[in-house]
Amino acid sequence: MKPSLQLKLSQHLALTPQLQQSIRLLQLSTLELEQELEKFLQENPLLEREEVEYAPQQPSSTSESETGSTEKTEAEPDTPSSSAEDESWLGEESSYSGSSGSFDDDDNDIYQDVQAATTSLREHLSWQLGLMSIPDRDRTLVQCLIEALDDDGYLTQSLDDLAETLPPELEIEPEELQIALNHLQHFDPTGVGARNAQECLALQLEVLPADETQILALKIVRKHLDLLAGRDFVKIKKLIECDDDQLREAQFLVRSLNPRPGAQFAALDARYITPDVVVRKIRGQWTVNVNSDAFPRLRINSLYAQILSKQRGSGLAGQLQEARWLIKNVQQRFDTILRVAQSIVDRQRQFFDHGEVAMRPLVLREIADLLGLHESTISRVTTQKYMATPRGIFELKYFFGSHVATEAGGACSATAIRALIKQLIGAEEPKKPLSDSQISEVLGQQGIVVARRTIAKYREALNIPPVKLRKTI
Repeated sequence: MKPSLQLKLSQHLALTPQLQQSIRLLQLSTLELEQELEKFLQENPLLEREEVEYAPQQPSSTSESETGSTEKTEAEPDTPSSSAEDESWLGEESSYSGSSGSFDDDDNDIYQDVQAATTSLREHLSWQLGLMSIPDRDRTLVQCLIEALDDDGYLTQSLDDLAETLPPELEIEPEELQIALNHLQHFDPTGVGARNAQECLALQLEVLPADETQILALKIVRKHLDLLAGRDFVKIKKLIECDDDQLREAQFLVRSLNPRPGAQFAALDARYITPDVVVRKIRGQWTVNVNSDAFPRLRINSLYAQILSKQRGSGLAGQLQEARWLIKNVQQRFDTILRVAQSIVDRQRQFFDHGEVAMRPLVLREIADLLGLHESTISRVTTQKYMATPRGIFELKYFFGSHVATEAGGACSATAIRALIKQLIGAEEPKKPLSDSQISEVLGQQGIVVARRTIAKYREALNIPPVKLRKTI
């Protein structure tokens, strides 16, 4: 075949460096944006922060643990397997839960807070070990056990397995490790060094004054903890031969124990959120404004700009253009966030007036069509961007969600249904809790058609235990 040339016309979208930067800045969180801007400020001498006069700041930053949002964007640390069993016995109280002391009370509390924040569990136990008068060999073994504890204070490895990990020349016998463990289990906090939840709770009960309730609680923990977790009170009463009042007191005592004794020494990992926008009600209208604390003020360095204007052809010309692009793209980022946030507030005004039960169904396409943007842009804007409201701080994505049909042919937001489920369970009789089927029937009477399995899914998402575990004696 002969080589030949052919002309072909086609259309394609080319992403300019400016557009690529705009898209990148849009999908960054506030913290990531600050880190990105610091990088630009260090690399580009023409770019600088605009100095602003001091003005009283609004409270705009808060910890995620204090936000009103019921959904989190970052996964929480996995609970260690040793504590999975620990929390089931707490019953309904674990699902529906809510300091301080110079040498006067206030300063003393500050000192305690510092201690809690700087002393780890291992340091606390090692300090106690240093006060003991025991042979050096036993001291070494206790220290080995301390190092083997998990963050909750549990010893998850068996003594035989631990003995195999120690140097063979020491000739450690499992019996020696058992003696070391006995020493460790007498340390503070009580319950540390336990191999499981049953042993942890038993260790705490053993140090309490012996009375009828303590003896009964110890018997339940040692032999019938699984029945207590399953709230099989009838079988427990039959096995230990007690009445309702005695069982209720023993159950209350068990619930007062700490199944995770080492957790109080865990380092707090508080992640702070600076909301991008603030919602206020002004003259009867919900209005959105950019949070001044989250908006970076950048400008071109006037001195370098003057030098550049006199020396055309300087190598700084490219950096000047990059600085202008960055300033423009940062402004555009917040303009887009503000537009999207205001559109969300306009459609969810009932939520701001009445709470979660008034949340309406909303999808990304609805906002995208309204603002003339692509759905992917709305997705970027609503991810890791936060809104401060009188009801708490919420991620913008929180206001979007699936819907459930109603008998009238309309739709009800899944968030509103979860809020209704929470209300119904919160108002139920403890001795006659509502089953998932009964909740489905109650919602059906209100015109909201929800299957029982859907109720179960939403209930589990709210961390509410099933009906059997919510029933009290």
